[in-house]
Amino acid sequence: MDMSSRSIHQCQCSECKIGNVAIRQHHEHLNLLMSRLDEQQRRWMAAMEAEKLGHGGIRQVQKITGLDINTIRRGQKELSEQLVSRPVGRIRASGGGRKPALKK
Repeated sequence: MDMSSRSIHQCQCSECKIGNVAIRQHHEHLNLLMSRLDEQQRRWMAAMEAEKLGHGGIRQVQKITGLDINTIRRGQKELSEQLVSRPVGRIRASGGGRKPALKK
C-alpha cells in the first residue's frame, strides 16, 4: 500500500463518541499525520502519545489510531533503546520484507 492510498483512521475513543470537539479535533489531526508516516514512524509516534497519556495510554492510543497494542509496545521498546536497533535511511532492517519471487 502506498502513502497516497492510506485511509485516515476514525477515532473510536469514548471522548470522540460523545462529541468532545477539542479532543476529537486533536485525534483527527493525529490520525491525519499518522496517515502520512511510514510504518516505523507511526509506531514511534503512537508510542510517544501512549507515554504522554500515562497509565492506560497504550489502550487509549489503540482506540485513537487503530494500531495494534503490540505495535505500540514495540515502538515504546525501540524508543527506550534510543532506536539503536533501527536502520538509518531505511524503513525495514536489512533482510526484512518479502523475498523476491523467482521467475519461472
